Amino acid sequence: MSIDPVAFAASLIQKSSVTPQDGGAIPLLKETLEGLGFTCHVVEFTEEGTAPILNLYARRGDKGRNFCFAGHTDVVPPGDMKGWTVDPFGGEILNGSLYGRGASDMKGAIACFVAAAEQFIASRGDLDGSISFLITGDEEAAAINGTRKLLEWVKAKGDTLDACVVGEPTSAKKLGDMVKIGRRGSLNGFLTVSGIQGHTANPHLADNAAHRLLKMLSALLAEPIDKGNDRFPPTDLQVSTIDIGNPTTNVIPGVARATFNIRFNDQWNSAKLKTWMTATLDAVAEGHYELDVKVSGESFLTPAGEVSDILTRAIGAVTGMTPDLSTTGGTSDARFITNFCPVAECGLVGLTMHKVDERVPVADMTALTAIYRKLLDLYFPKA
Repeated sequence: MSIDPVAFAASLIQKSSVTPQDGGAIPLLKETLEGLGFTCHVVEFTEEGTAPILNLYARRGDKGRNFCFAGHTDVVPPGDMKGWTVDPFGGEILNGSLYGRGASDMKGAIACFVAAAEQFIASRGDLDGSISFLITGDEEAAAINGTRKLLEWVKAKGDTLDACVVGEPTSAKKLGDMVKIGRRGSLNGFLTVSGIQGHTANPHLADNAAHRLLKMLSALLAEPIDKGNDRFPPTDLQVSTIDIGNPTTNVIPGVARATFNIRFNDQWNSAKLKTWMTATLDAVAEGHYELDVKVSGESFLTPAGEVSDILTRAIGAVTGMTPDLSTTGGTSDARFITNFCPVAECGLVGLTMHKVDERVPVADMTALTAIYRKLLDLYFPKA
């Protein structure tokens, strides 16, 4: 068979796989890869209180170095259906672009790598090496029952990953202009401040929790946390919500809450940041408070090496550009993969990901397939 990456991406888009639902996306990918000679394992993980998640590990070859492509078939909800030009799960082509939820993030990239793998296999036949797919259905949500557990499952199986490319939509404006070689860490803080409720006319009989909360947030925001470095931008704290829960104008609140997110570079880890937050808050907190911290992922960096080098060469061969090796953006499942092998991220342009009318140019999908094919040629040079 000959796989058209655009048509295959459209078929994946038509599988409505809003986390935690699979919608048939993993089975479709399994069937397609088995047709290319891959041995496929569909692995389901769940934890108490969470929905079961389908994941796929597929490998062709059982010797030599194992090059892995990682990604996810789950997508975010379509949002305002009235805002879509086409059915978000229709996989339609309009004005030279493929539309649909997941076109950019990241069913399009999965389809491109499948097509590239087919072309590579057809041209090389038996290979002194292995190609694998590590695909989850749990990237867009809590990432509890996905890549992290699947990596441990692969390790327990006795397989080793030697290099990995994640197909996240890393291109900023033009295909191939950016490759991710690391990511900032992400930490969420949940701050609860207690005071004494009272009448606004009698402040001497109360203790305004809102005032205390504002003072504490101001302390956290008073100075830049750091200036960044040549690898990462500055660490940044953003308050995402302040909740007093007080509908009455003449009542001093006894409890006030705030939630904030810190995106941190490799000068910090979550433990060090928690120590800094606690010390900063203790210095101004003249009353009781609680701080709950949840860590989405630590910062990581894959030093320039083979993976980023062959990606740069492949992109240059197809587009003529030299990509920026970046650590910007949000978190990705590469934060788990970095503990197992060198990893970099390279995919389609992300300008419309998670938006209404998510779409990618058909020409970009053709070019990304060529980049992935060249990547395989470089990683597995002919003897």
